[in-house]
Amino acid sequence: MNIQWFPGHMTKTRRMIIENLSMVDVVIEILDARIPMSSKNPEIDSLIRNKPKLVVLNKSDLSDPSINKEWSDYYFKRSQKVIFINSVSGEGISQTKSAVLSIMKEKLDRLKEKGRIFKSTRTMVVGIPNVGKSSFINRLAGKSHAETGDRPGVTRSKQWIRLDSDLELLDTPGILWPKFDDVETGLNLAFTGAIKDDIMDTSELACILLQRLNILCPEKLLERFKLTNIDSDSTGLEILEEAGRKRGCLVSKGEIDYSRISSIVLDEFRGGKIGKITLERPRND
Repeated sequence: MNIQWFPGHMTKTRRMIIENLSMVDVVIEILDARIPMSSKNPEIDSLIRNKPKLVVLNKSDLSDPSINKEWSDYYFKRSQKVIFINSVSGEGISQTKSAVLSIMKEKLDRLKEKGRIFKSTRTMVVGIPNVGKSSFINRLAGKSHAETGDRPGVTRSKQWIRLDSDLELLDTPGILWPKFDDVETGLNLAFTGAIKDDIMDTSELACILLQRLNILCPEKLLERFKLTNIDSDSTGLEILEEAGRKRGCLVSKGEIDYSRISSIVLDEFRGGKIGKITLERPRND
């Protein structure tokens, strides 16, 4: 599957991050809890250099709770501050400020000892498109400051948002990177909606996703689509066709409406209706 995914405004965002980095104290990196590795822009760490960072795993309500624990342990072992949130319901959002201030504690204590007054902590929020940055900011602010949407690329310019006297946020547009290291990374981003569907063959994408789910969580797949003629050796296309028949996605002469059932499969996975599913586990390195 050929996925082209680096529009021109991404280059502008990279410059924006670099130009504004000196103005912030902490970087908040938003990742998708279902794909923490694939949703991490490998350029971010080099762009922010040694700037302190808080990792926020969003959409944790859609990911497998047991694997969330594995990721929590993974970051803890690497001395990386991490919190899990659901920016839609607001779960976990209240931990953000305390986590940021915890990261800043040593610096604030040093300034206090020198008799210097530190006005407020400035943070920059970064992450790939459609990972929930704007929803996160609006939840944290308690009102709508940043434009949101269920499609990638909604935020197109930077905006400073003051939360209170202690904390300010700089929202930036979602940023992808020029190319990915492997096909699986691109597929994971496509499965979760970080890449626009209109540049891909959604039927092919749905087939690949179903094949993956039939390995990771076959019981959830069978239950959601009431599948009866599917086993571990079934191909993605066979699963898609069976799901299409069960859902009545048919056209003339009983042929499968591949476009319709593919959209249903992708939408239901992204919305968590198939179940709480994580596509990646931590790697031992």
